[in-house]
Amino acid sequence: MAVAVLLLILLPYFRCEAGISRWAAALIENERRWWALGAALGALLASDLVLPVPSSVASTACGYLLGLWGGTLVSWAGMTAACLAGYWLGSRGQPGARRLVGSAEMERVSLAAIRLGPWVVVLFRPVPVLAEASVIFAGLLRMPFRRFLAMAAVSNLGISAVYAAVGAYSLKVESFLLALAGALLAPLLAMIIARLATSRPSADKSGQSKANRRR
Repeated sequence: MAVAVLLLILLPYFRCEAGISRWAAALIENERRWWALGAALGALLASDLVLPVPSSVASTACGYLLGLWGGTLVSWAGMTAACLAGYWLGSRGQPGARRLVGSAEMERVSLAAIRLGPWVVVLFRPVPVLAEASVIFAGLLRMPFRRFLAMAAVSNLGISAVYAAVGAYSLKVESFLLALAGALLAPLLAMIIARLATSRPSADKSGQSKANRRR
């Protein structure tokens, strides 16, 4: 099912892939447009907390349009700014902070935090929606700011580097579809890993209950 949805998303881009690649190359050659693109993409990622921005696509676009190093830097700066905004909203106990991501997501993050502690910020950084919920949750719990900043910044750097590398390589081989596929598949993989990492306690409990029944 996931493969079918991915194909439906990617198929419309087959015809215009070459044109998009030429357009991106032309933008990169223009230094003024490079800076404007960097500012626009950084601001887009920074607004991820309040706007429905697909951060994986935006971060991959950073690498595709700005190159590996420039894309990594812009993506990291934008993602970290969004984290700081989320932490600030949570720490101030803003009434709308929970509503931004939904009660179900906040509940899932709180349950994961029981097992993972502050590392929940790192685990959920690449996961859509839960990434925002985790930084707001860290603010609500008054996680020490220096610890939060270090975890968020290092995690964002790794994620940004991966997305930017995918984007930069996609431009090198002139394949916009590769960049788009990477931007869509990476969050899916992160969601699977996060689900597996946070579902172990329930699995352990069910195993213990079965063992108790046998006794």
